[in-house]
Amino acid sequence: MSSIDKALLTLNDVERTSNRSTSAMSRRDVRGKLIVTVAFLVAVLSFPLDNLGGIIIFAIYPIVGCTMADISYGRVLKLSLYTLPFIAFIGIFNPIFDQRPMLHIGSVTVSEGWIQFLSIIVRGLLSVQATLLLILSSGFITVCRGMKGLGMPDIFATQLFLLYRYIFVLLQEARSMQMARTARGYGRTSYGMRFWSVFVGQLLLRTADRAERLHRAMLSRGFSGMFPLSHPLRWHTADTLFVIIWTGAFIAGRLCDIPLLFTHLFNHV
Repeated sequence: MSSIDKALLTLNDVERTSNRSTSAMSRRDVRGKLIVTVAFLVAVLSFPLDNLGGIIIFAIYPIVGCTMADISYGRVLKLSLYTLPFIAFIGIFNPIFDQRPMLHIGSVTVSEGWIQFLSIIVRGLLSVQATLLLILSSGFITVCRGMKGLGMPDIFATQLFLLYRYIFVLLQEARSMQMARTARGYGRTSYGMRFWSVFVGQLLLRTADRAERLHRAMLSRGFSGMFPLSHPLRWHTADTLFVIIWTGAFIAGRLCDIPLLFTHLFNHV
C-alpha cells in the first residue's frame, strides 16, 4: 500500500470513528469540546519553557479524554508524532544558545536550553493530541459547525471545511497520477527533479479543475455557504459540567505549581 493510500485511509477512518462513536466524549456538544480544547491550548502554551514538570501534568487531559471517547491513546500519540520533526525544529537551537546550567543529574549537567527544548516538544505534542481528540470524537465537519455556533463567521467555517475536503481531492488526484505513472513506467522507480516539478504542476492543475467542477455541482444542488448537520447541536447540563470541570482544572494547573505542591507534600509525609 502506497503512502497516498495510507493517508486516504487515515482521513476516512477519522470520519468513520466520529460517526460511529457513542462514547461519553462524543455525546458532548462540540461547542463545549471546542471551549475546553481552546482553554487547554491557552493553559499549555502559556507555561514558561523552564517549567517542564508543570507542562507534563497536562498530559492527563488527552489520556482521560481518549478513555472517555473510547479511543486508544496510543493511536492519538502515534498520529501526533507525525508533527514531531516540525515541533523539534522550533526549539532545535535552544540548547545551542542557552547553555546555562539548570539541573545536575549525577555528574551530568543539563542546561536550560535542553529543558526548554523538551518543553517545546512536550507542549507541541500535547497541543496536537488535544486537537486530534476533538476531531476524532466529533468529526471535522461537526467541528466547523461548532465554530459557527460559537460565533465564527460562516465564511471562515466554510473555508476550513472546504480546505479539509480539498485534501481528499488532492490525494485522490495524486493517487490516480501515481497509478498512471506506475503503469507506464515499466518498472522504473526513480525519477529526476524535472519529472517531479512537472508532476506537481499537473497535480495542482488537475485538482483545481476538479475542485471547480465540484463547486459547480454543489451550487446546482442548492449549496448556500454552509453544510447542514445530520444531528442538530444541543447543549445539555452535562455539557456545562464538562466545560466547568475541565476549564477549572486547567486554570488550577496553570496557576498552581502542582509538581512543587506534591514535593512539599511528600517531604512533610
